[in-house]
Amino acid sequence: MIGGGIRDAAKIPELRKRIGFTILVLIIYRLGVFVPTPGIDGARLSRILTETSTSLFGMLNMFSGGALENFSIFTLGITPYISVSIIIQLLSSTVKSLAELKEQGEQGRRVITRYTRIGTIALAFVQGYMISLGLESKGVVHDPGLLFRIITPITLTAGTAFLMWIGEQINERGIGNGISVLIMAGIVARMPTTLVETLNMMSTGELAKGAMLIILFFAFATVAFIVFVERCQRRVPVQYPRRVVGRRMTQAQTQHLPFRVNSAGVIPPIFASALLVFPVTLAQFVSKDFTIGNVSIGDIVSKISLYLTPPSISYYLVFATLIIFFCFFWIASMPDFNPSKIAERLKSNGGFVPGIRPGKDTADYLNGVLTRLTLWGSIYICLVCIIPSVVYMELGAQAFTYFFGGTAVLIVVGVTVDTASQIESFIVARNYEGFMSKSPGKVRGGSRGSSVQGRLIQR
Repeated sequence: MIGGGIRDAAKIPELRKRIGFTILVLIIYRLGVFVPTPGIDGARLSRILTETSTSLFGMLNMFSGGALENFSIFTLGITPYISVSIIIQLLSSTVKSLAELKEQGEQGRRVITRYTRIGTIALAFVQGYMISLGLESKGVVHDPGLLFRIITPITLTAGTAFLMWIGEQINERGIGNGISVLIMAGIVARMPTTLVETLNMMSTGELAKGAMLIILFFAFATVAFIVFVERCQRRVPVQYPRRVVGRRMTQAQTQHLPFRVNSAGVIPPIFASALLVFPVTLAQFVSKDFTIGNVSIGDIVSKISLYLTPPSISYYLVFATLIIFFCFFWIASMPDFNPSKIAERLKSNGGFVPGIRPGKDTADYLNGVLTRLTLWGSIYICLVCIIPSVVYMELGAQAFTYFFGGTAVLIVVGVTVDTASQIESFIVARNYEGFMSKSPGKVRGGSRGSSVQGRLIQR
């Protein structure tokens, strides 16, 4: 089936161009990961980061695709864009002007996108400036001073802006969700290296062979469980009565409304991780002695980072709470999951859920189904993102925790499934267009029944 899908994709010129464009962009992204930020003593910074690798540095490195350990131009990664997107989404539910923009369709979406871009640039510059101050305090800068404090934030902001731009280009000209594809590419690129490092730990005796077997078994089991749940659906039956279409009477039909168990996809863990990564990003580079006026910024950031670093219980509680919140928030903010609109479309098309009255009763019923599914979906995401990480940390495989942990595997599997679905949609649409283009030629003008059949197919 997979081989047939690849062959079908290769036969469609537009899809072939989109896949080729996406691969080219990802190659450019991976090359940029190895372009260092100017003015940094890379060897000394690498030693400092290695000493803190047991903290959330691994998660920071995961979201930047390995750019942080090289301190490249992509060090900030796409996290500023994700953080601003979260803020815009939250404000759009409370600020009237943003809520009105969401209702204006494509034009409103463009305005919101422009606000997101501006906010991303501003946040990336602030983060870059704070990082430049922290790097100077740690003594890893060749020529500290005002020039370094200007060049570094500009460089890091430019890197984030470029990633934001290529993510949008993937959305328009490539295949898949641009931001998610970039994050997935960074994770996948680091997986072989992480696996080799873990195997080396086993060969040197740092990691027991039994522990390695448990880790590998748990990794495969996690992938299998994620794939199983991601394919699960709750199908709500919908009945359509007999109708007169043209000159024919159609038979009554029973169809289904498919709702995935994890309808929110990979967005909740990405959003939750991005929020947790923000204070830790500063803590990695800001010295405890760093102050602004009489306020000890370094001490405040250090304390916050301590509570938000695994394997502390506070980190897992905050992480799970954020995942559950973003699951419900994302479903509520997506128009495709609006029970009232779904019920209205069903009613206008003559469809109804058996045993449920059309209109408000159907909307309430669908709302209950979505609420229960979202609850179970959020619990599933929490279990997948937390339990594997806890197991790997307890067994001593720190590097394995981030690039093979539940969050990373969920992102990789989720993005892969979504991208495969988009490719499948392209193939189905192409085959349908080919069927449509051939159908009129088969309709003979002398047969009334054939003419009616042709009109039905075109509809």
